Amino acid sequence: MIYLLSNGQVGLFAIILFAIIFSLTFHEFGHAAAAKYFGDDTAEQMGRLNLNPLSHIDPIGLLMVVMVGFGYAKPVPINPRKMRHPWASAVVAFAGPFMNLVLAVIAINVLVWGHLNSISFLQGDAQETMLIFLAQINLLLMLFNLIPLGPLDGHYILPYFLPGNLGYRYHQLNAQYGTFALMGLIVLSIAGLPVFSTLMRFSQKLLPVITFIG
Repeated sequence: MIYLLSNGQVGLFAIILFAIIFSLTFHEFGHAAAAKYFGDDTAEQMGRLNLNPLSHIDPIGLLMVVMVGFGYAKPVPINPRKMRHPWASAVVAFAGPFMNLVLAVIAINVLVWGHLNSISFLQGDAQETMLIFLAQINLLLMLFNLIPLGPLDGHYILPYFLPGNLGYRYHQLNAQYGTFALMGLIVLSIAGLPVFSTLMRFSQKLLPVITFIG
């Protein structure tokens, strides 16, 4: 993203940065709200059950977003022992990506609705750019976080769908090697393997699927 500033595209930089902060905040809030629903108030006690970006954004993670286009937010603290349902951990993990999906659906449908009804305040270049990036960034965050590697949400979800002891074995392997595998995937992407570009293309193909107005 830093190249946008060097090219004088300050407005676009601000729009993308806002969309990322907004999306990450709702993602982490989704985890905290789901955990609270299942009986785990750990996140609430630590001041994470809110939509204040300052509660969720990690300064280093945000700086990484600005400098290299990839970063992270503060993980929501979870205590599975407090949860009342055997599937609670998987649902809590899915709540973050699901929140991103909800934001993407809202953003793209508001954009289309504004066009169809000639709503002037939704038809400016800045507003349209914001809604498009908000939809695409949230779909990208959803897809990326569902990758079952390292600390990503997908690694909490996948074991529930594996037969027998495979789930436990996978959990052990991911605990040992998952973070290294994820970092390797990121390095390979930077080196030219089209990981993120493939996710981006897939997210763009999902836009018509989640567009219900029209």
